[in-house]
Amino acid sequence: MALDSEPLRTTQLRAQSRICTGFPIELAGKTPDESTLIRCEVSKSEGFYQRESDVHPVIWPFARELLPLNVQRNGNMRHVAGKSALTALWLATWLVWACGAPADRPERDMEYARWFSVLPDSAVVLRSPGGGADTLKGPFSRLVCMSSSYVGFLEAIGADAAVVAVSGRDYLGNEAVRGAAVDVGYDAALDYEAILRCRPDLFLTYAVSAVEPPYLAKLRELGVRTVILNEHLESHPLARAEYVKLFGALTGRLPAADSVFAAVRDRYCALVQPELRCKVLINIPYADIWYIPGGDNYMTRLVRDAGGEVLGAVPGRQESGTIGLEQAYALAREADVWLNPGWCRTRSQLRSVHPLFPEFPVLEKSVWNNTLQETPGGGNRFWETGPVHPDWVLEDLVHIFSGDGSAPLHYYLPIGD
Repeated sequence: MALDSEPLRTTQLRAQSRICTGFPIELAGKTPDESTLIRCEVSKSEGFYQRESDVHPVIWPFARELLPLNVQRNGNMRHVAGKSALTALWLATWLVWACGAPADRPERDMEYARWFSVLPDSAVVLRSPGGGADTLKGPFSRLVCMSSSYVGFLEAIGADAAVVAVSGRDYLGNEAVRGAAVDVGYDAALDYEAILRCRPDLFLTYAVSAVEPPYLAKLRELGVRTVILNEHLESHPLARAEYVKLFGALTGRLPAADSVFAAVRDRYCALVQPELRCKVLINIPYADIWYIPGGDNYMTRLVRDAGGEVLGAVPGRQESGTIGLEQAYALAREADVWLNPGWCRTRSQLRSVHPLFPEFPVLEKSVWNNTLQETPGGGNRFWETGPVHPDWVLEDLVHIFSGDGSAPLHYYLPIGD
C-alpha cells in the first residue's frame, strides 16, 4: 500500500525465531511540520513444525521447524500526530523496534495477536487463515485442550480447573491437570466416548494444514462444540502471549488475563537488547538435514530481541531453510553460542551425532538446551508455559548471551560434558 508522502526514513525490522515470524516495519513521513505516517506491512508465512519424533504430538505444533502453512495477511497504518516528524519517528521507531508491535488495525482490539479479537461483551471472534470467522460467548467451564500451551494459558489466569480433558496428559507439567483431567488420545485416535463422558462445553484444538482435521466433523455430529485456535500461527512472541486474553474471555477471567498480559508485555519490552552481543548456532541435523529458522521466524525474533543473531537465517524469510554440514562447520567457527541441540544433553552426545561435530569450535564455548523443565512423562514446560511467558524465555536468552551463567533461568540448562 503506497503512502502519499516522501519517505524521510525507511527501516525494516525483522522479527525472528525458530518457532514463527515477525513484522517488517516501514517508516515514512511527510514534511517536518506535518503528522507522520507509520506503516506496518505485515506478511506472514507461518508454521514450521518440529519433527514429531522429537516433540510429543500435544506440543509439536509449537516447535515449528518444518511443514510450512503459507499464511498471508496484511496490516494497515497507524497515524502518529506530532509537531515534528523527527520526534514522531523517534517515538514510533522505539516503540515498534523494542516490542515489534504491528500497527493498529481498526477491526481488531488486540495489541499484537492477529487471529482473534475480544468484543466489548467479552465474546471472542476467531479468525481463520481461509478468511472465515467464528464467534464464541462464554463463560465456558468444561474444556478439552488438545495442546499443552492451552493449559499454560489457563494456568496463568487461575482457570486450569476448567480443563476436564487433554491430549497427552502424562506429558503435562501442570500437576493438578495431570491428576484430574481425562486423556482423550490424539487426532485420528481420539477416544470419543471419553470425550462425551466429560460433558465438555468446548473442544479446543489446532490445525496443521489448511484442511480441517477430520475428527472435528465427527465431534460435531456427536454434539460437541469445537473450535480451532491459531495461536501457533502468530508471528510475534507477544502475539502468542496475548492469547491469554482469549482464554480469559472464554472462562470469565478477562480482567485477570489483561493484567497477566500487561505484565508480560512490559517486562518483555524492558528486556529487549538494543545491540547485537553474540552469534548463535541453532539446532542439530534431523535425518541429515539441518534446519535453520528464517530471518523473520518466531524463535529468531526471540534470539534477536535478546541481542543475538541466528547464523544462517535467511533475511526476509519466515520459513526454515536448510544448510549442509560444510556450511554448518563454517557457522560453528563464527558462533559464540549453540542453542537447542535437540536430544543431546551432553557434549559427548553432541560429538556422536556426526564425525565433524568434534571439530566445531562452538562446542567448547557455550552450549545450552531448553530442557530445564522437562516433565517426568517426557514433556517440557518450555512448550507448555513458554507461549504465555515469552518474557521468561527472553530473560533466559539475555542471561546466556551476556555470559551470566550464574543467573537463575526458567527453561535453559548448559549441557554437560
